[in-house]
Amino acid sequence: MVTEKRENRLNVNNQRLSFRFIVAGVVAVLLAITGFYWFLFKSPVKLNTPISQPGAAIFVSNVAPAMVSLLVNPEGLQSIEKKGEISQIKNSLLAKTNINFKDDIKPWLSNEITLAVTSEDIDRDPENGLQPGYLMALATNNPEKSREFVELLFSRRTLAGTNLEVEQYKGVKLLYDTPEIITSKKSQNTKSKIQNSLAGAVIDDFVLFANDLKVVKEAINNIQAPNLNLSSDSEYQKAVKELPTNAVAVAFLKLPTLAKWQGLELAESTYKSQILSLVLKSQGMLAESTFLSRSNLPSSKVASVSTPLSKPVDALKYIPESAGLAIAGANLSNLPNSNLDKLWQQATATIYGSSQEAIARWMQPLIDVQKSWDINWKEDIFSWVSGEYALAILPNQEANQDKNINPNWVFVVEKTPQLEQGIAKLDNIATNNEFNVSSLILNNQKIAVWTELKAIPENSSVNIEAKVKGAHTSIDNYEIITSDLALMEKIITHQEHTLMENSNFQDSIANLPQPNQGYIYIDWKKSQEFLESQQPLLKFVELLGKPLFDNLRSLTVSSYGQEAETLKGGVFFQLEK
Repeated sequence: MVTEKRENRLNVNNQRLSFRFIVAGVVAVLLAITGFYWFLFKSPVKLNTPISQPGAAIFVSNVAPAMVSLLVNPEGLQSIEKKGEISQIKNSLLAKTNINFKDDIKPWLSNEITLAVTSEDIDRDPENGLQPGYLMALATNNPEKSREFVELLFSRRTLAGTNLEVEQYKGVKLLYDTPEIITSKKSQNTKSKIQNSLAGAVIDDFVLFANDLKVVKEAINNIQAPNLNLSSDSEYQKAVKELPTNAVAVAFLKLPTLAKWQGLELAESTYKSQILSLVLKSQGMLAESTFLSRSNLPSSKVASVSTPLSKPVDALKYIPESAGLAIAGANLSNLPNSNLDKLWQQATATIYGSSQEAIARWMQPLIDVQKSWDINWKEDIFSWVSGEYALAILPNQEANQDKNINPNWVFVVEKTPQLEQGIAKLDNIATNNEFNVSSLILNNQKIAVWTELKAIPENSSVNIEAKVKGAHTSIDNYEIITSDLALMEKIITHQEHTLMENSNFQDSIANLPQPNQGYIYIDWKKSQEFLESQQPLLKFVELLGKPLFDNLRSLTVSSYGQEAETLKGGVFFQLEK
């Protein structure tokens, strides 16, 4: 029984890991698609994006877990590439096919390439293992040339040892390989699994490829029975209305189906689906995401996190520009009741099992502070922050010698009626943790400090060592709280420019829609090592989107929009000039 429980726990953990890789993979595919075009931002050439949504949605089932589309022809960028990035992509994708892009694909390829996971299991028989259905649809502007390509591809596969089959299905010519059957004897029951299978067809303005003949047949059925396909799905129709008109890439995810595919149950199922898009900007790219909630969910359950902000958060004028990560907004007290919290609870419970586990994996310093200070973030901090706030993480020089030392941080809070009581609560927590609460004058500014006193015997005397655990002071209309006295001195004496004065930061937030609900700003060069140490999965995303991350300067996350049934946000990736 104990062994069975342990195996079940391992299975769940493996499923969650797999789910994280699937979600990260979808995001990374989108980033990789457009990441190869980073050089565009140095060029006056503009992309022509004549289509506003994927036309291939008519082939995809309305219960399909995921669909990702590129809505531009990559060949149109060939003339402006700098280092052969697009050629590298095409060569790597076609390396084992004996297919030449210029001769075989370029003559007919139009402005869409769509990839979809069509089903969790093609034959719906779990006894022989799960075999997901995969469909690729490529838009064509020359169907005749496309048919020649499909026949050429399958003839070359035949020469390589596969068995070619041809079938007519509802007026469409289908070509497919006779599946290679691989027998597995890892258990007492002999199971068969289909490997290395391919099916293809040309239907109207699209060339279809799939990993099984059933997938292509279902795609044809979806056209002839519109109530079955994704384009007629009310949830999808609502989602595509959120797309910007100039998106170069789009992804649509059915969250419950995606979770089920990975053997998980979608926890806290406030949001049913998600649509992502990528838009190229003059200084980078904006990845927008819209989450759609269940239609029968009361609007009060997905309330906005705060009143939208139409200008930059003034609290940022106390954040040094050396900050690697900064979070700014207003009204943290409303966060536990907000749409952002609903999404956080749903995502973390599904992927990690709990919000605490997610925080532990991504932001271990927060857990360390919570444990050492015995605080509850929501009750002891968020509850009294009703005005503007800014939180930043900065490099700690001591961490260069000792990796166990956490980075420095600064928390700036706008003065409100609740502030005095909140600060008193922090002082009381410090006292309960046996820290000394005292005050000193630093550059004519009164500073309250939390110190840990230690008696150190030395010869015949005893010296007292005071280690600063934190400090806070009041300046103008803000309370500034820091982890380090030297950092406090840097702020009050203006030893460096502020983040608000940083041109890169100004450019980043200028590319986000306004009004918005604040932002998370990450200086990639300063934060990369720290973030990777917190979440190793990030390296997987970086690998798939390598051209993007190699040239990434910063990324800024924000949420915006006030629709009751949706949560809309974006990430702006600022690239090197």
